[in-house]
Amino acid sequence: MAKPKDNPNYKVVAENRRARFDYAIEDDLECGIMLEGSEVKSLREGAANIAESYAAVEDGELWLVNAYVAPYDQARTFQHDERRKRKLLASKKELARLWNETQRKGMTLVPLVLYFNHRGIAKIKIGIAKGKKTHDKRETAAKRDWNRQKQRLLKEHG
Repeated sequence: MAKPKDNPNYKVVAENRRARFDYAIEDDLECGIMLEGSEVKSLREGAANIAESYAAVEDGELWLVNAYVAPYDQARTFQHDERRKRKLLASKKELARLWNETQRKGMTLVPLVLYFNHRGIAKIKIGIAKGKKTHDKRETAAKRDWNRQKQRLLKEHG
């Protein structure tokens, strides 16, 4: 497989930067996403936001809820709904695992990144996460600041 940087088809469309701050991500899963034509065109332009969205298992299917895909200007008659529920594609085995983790362990499914893979197909990476408490968030921020400071000190004296 080609490295993402070397491949012209690989492109990150939207990233949920707050997810790693707000949630402790334990595992992730790459899913396909069912899109309409105008949505694909809009994503190719990079007009999407997954920051306020989440994924849910409903009736044995995986759905992406509240993800924003901007309307595509050239598609006048066949325009898509910007915040519609989009079906995510995962195997039955993965669906069963996701359902079990969200029901029993109190986990959440958080979209991490929406991208086009090396073959030019839209994919979304879903994180299986547990919400962090306020003190955990402070601890993460303190660790990050300390690592930055440590790097600065090593750069100055090294």
